[in-house]
Amino acid sequence: MIRERSIVLYIVLTIITCGIFGLYWFVCLTDDTNAAAEVQGTSGGLALLLTLITCGIYGLYWAYKCGEKIDIAHEKRGLPAGNGGILYLLLYIFGGVIAYALIQNELNKLSDNNYKQY
Repeated sequence: MIRERSIVLYIVLTIITCGIFGLYWFVCLTDDTNAAAEVQGTSGGLALLLTLITCGIYGLYWAYKCGEKIDIAHEKRGLPAGNGGILYLLLYIFGGVIAYALIQNELNKLSDNNYKQY
């Protein structure tokens, strides 16, 4: 089940908490992209741990894989898929929160509440 989340609220909370809330958001995004693509990927907690241990290097791989999983989710629903992996990778490099926001936007479109409209 994919839960729709407020992008603006999550960005504000990430800024107010100096990025700590962003760690929670990272975990949620990971778990939700796995659920949307219906794949058994790395769990959110493990992805966060690997990102912290590798000083952010795993986060680059994570961003690319999120794009691939969202493309898979689009294809499974009969929606057009782009090459989101490269986009999210570049946005993650130049501004992590921007990548989070765009991934969340796609997940909100694929959420159980909004998917019924397609």
